[in-house]
Amino acid sequence: MSAKAITPAERYTAVAQAFHWLLALALIGIVIMGLAMAHAPLTPATKFKLYQLHKSVGITILALAVLRLLWRLTHRPPPLPADMPALEKAGAHGAHVVLYGLMIGLPLVGWALVSISPFNLPTVLYGILPWPHISALSSLPRATKAAWEPTVAFVHAYGAYLLIALVGVHVLAALRHHFIIGDDTLRRMLPGRRRPIMPRNPAE
Repeated sequence: MSAKAITPAERYTAVAQAFHWLLALALIGIVIMGLAMAHAPLTPATKFKLYQLHKSVGITILALAVLRLLWRLTHRPPPLPADMPALEKAGAHGAHVVLYGLMIGLPLVGWALVSISPFNLPTVLYGILPWPHISALSSLPRATKAAWEPTVAFVHAYGAYLLIALVGVHVLAALRHHFIIGDDTLRRMLPGRRRPIMPRNPAE
């Protein structure tokens, strides 16, 4: 199959691409850290360092997701392929809404979890920048914190599993469009110019 060149109007902007791939890398990293913290046999010192890095990456994801959303709201994204079924388009738009909600909501829940923890451990982003607790939560009585911490932790953990599942579906859908359907859905988010692939001469 030959592939046509993508025009600038059909491709995401360089800024949108940068946000997308930075968020992708950050999400992969924070998921690996979260699973390791929950299931790997780590020493207390290693777990503490990983926990601090997890918080740092979480706040980074929050900032990137907010900036990415603001960029998307002020810069129209390229249209989906014209021949994509209406139901699939609706599903794609709905999945993006949920993804943005999780990328912003989960770090906020994580921030709340840190703030409500009875241990009251400080957060220093990447060991450099002190990050405050949410004062309305950190000032609660210790008994109240202890009562609510499991619920907030449950929301954070299972929200993360939902995010993992949704990202997996997102990746599989992009690969399906690229390798099976053969449209430009994935190529719109890839950097650089793509020259058309010329069909082979049958006589060769």
